[in-house]
Amino acid sequence: MVQPLQPRASIDVARELRAAGLSWVPARGDHFVVPDRNMDDDVFVLSDMTIEVHDFASGPVIGFNGTTEWALDSLDQHAALWLPTEGQLRILLGATLRRLERTEAAYVVTVVVDAADSEGTAEAPTAPDAYARALLDLVPERLLLAADGAR
Repeated sequence: MVQPLQPRASIDVARELRAAGLSWVPARGDHFVVPDRNMDDDVFVLSDMTIEVHDFASGPVIGFNGTTEWALDSLDQHAALWLPTEGQLRILLGATLRRLERTEAAYVVTVVVDAADSEGTAEAPTAPDAYARALLDLVPERLLLAADGAR
């Protein structure tokens, strides 16, 4: 059974997350694109059947097994851009996350930004991008915690 694509960060925001230091340990169900190769609109999902991660001494390689429409057997992980899903972004925010609200113009995420329980908000056109904006703009230390946990 083919699983539907989940709401996920946009490519531009995913690039910002990567540049800010968010590490990706590829896992089944992760969404990604192969940017800058005229394939930005093609979203791939890691699975045990078609696309999977192979660990080699040189680093993780994403394998395209049994794909006849592609002349691509594998791809260095760094050539792929992870598009974290809404659920993955909520997990990254952890206990700082207070709520997600929808206004007429945007999605607004409220997070705790300091030990005094002060709150900050981030907004974006989609819920995943609003969660990502909160990570990038309000609680960037959560990105560093995620990077440390990935090592």
